[in-house]
Amino acid sequence: MFSDESRYKNATQYEVKDHRGRTVKVVATPDVPKYSILGYHLRKQGQRIDHLAARYLNEPTAFWRIAEANDAMLAESMSEQQEIAIPTKR
Repeated sequence: MFSDESRYKNATQYEVKDHRGRTVKVVATPDVPKYSILGYHLRKQGQRIDHLAARYLNEPTAFWRIAEANDAMLAESMSEQQEIAIPTKR
């Protein structure tokens, strides 16, 4: 269900009933991995987190790793942050 790069790959899954009475599968949120910080990037106007992930991690879809390294639940919440911690590649 999840790619090999996903932190949800080995997460516990279970079933619950939603408010309509349907049975749905949910995934438990795994612990946030501990990242070593490569360094800090001073963001320029127009730079998005996926741009930084492409530049430093060679994978634009790994933007969530940068968000996690900056204690951000959502990458969008970092839109005003000027100094961005960049995690090392795995």
